[in-house]
Amino acid sequence: MKAILILGGLMMAAFGTIALMGAGKRPGSPMNNGVPAPPAVNGWAVVELFTSEGCSSCPAADELVARVQKEDKDLPVYILAFHVDYWDRLGWKDVFSSAGYTERQRQYANWLHLESVYTPQIVVNGKKEFVGSQSGLLHSAIEKSLQGPAGSLRLSLDRVNGKDGKLGWTYRVDGKTQQLSLVVALVQRSATTNVKSGENGGHTLSHVQIVRNFETDRLNGKTSGEGHLAVPAGLKEQDLELIAFLQDNNNGEILAATRTN
Repeated sequence: MKAILILGGLMMAAFGTIALMGAGKRPGSPMNNGVPAPPAVNGWAVVELFTSEGCSSCPAADELVARVQKEDKDLPVYILAFHVDYWDRLGWKDVFSSAGYTERQRQYANWLHLESVYTPQIVVNGKKEFVGSQSGLLHSAIEKSLQGPAGSLRLSLDRVNGKDGKLGWTYRVDGKTQQLSLVVALVQRSATTNVKSGENGGHTLSHVQIVRNFETDRLNGKTSGEGHLAVPAGLKEQDLELIAFLQDNNNGEILAATRTN
């Protein structure tokens, strides 16, 4: 009798184990070995970081986007680091800085109704801005953007072999472009700088996705075309990529994005 009870207990335990295994792998379940399946990616995330080697608060933001670049390398996450020039007069001139990048940040201040510009600042898809070192906000904004609707516009970009120190492209848009601009950025994948003076004096700073040149073309209804950007001296084409996106002229919202290596 005791043996029968033990056998019965073993059978019940085995049945319970089988039932649990079956529940974890039920067809159509969002679970896989007890781990929720990742949500579908419909959207994209254009992450613009406004930074400077002269700002002591900026290295934390540079490190954050470098981590995101690794974590999201297989997702439609497009990182662009714009090095502004208003720190250059305060002890260290950032070799990657440009007045044009400062002007772009000021345009965001107008679009987003901000009183002033600052570093480090991140803007995601032209709609949400926050301090660039805030990891939680950045991850949340990227996740929300990736899960967003796909939208009605499609942008394709083809890289054209460079010549005469320029890198070219052709583009095509499926959809209406009357109130849109095409922004194309020439991006250097990585660089390291030994900072000699200023707030980061004595430190070696690492950067990723550095914007080295960019242009904005108001489309006014155009759906295809071509363009080119000058490649800074000393850079090879394999060190660069092109990132392009469509931006609403009225409010700065980014409505489609792509890249070409």
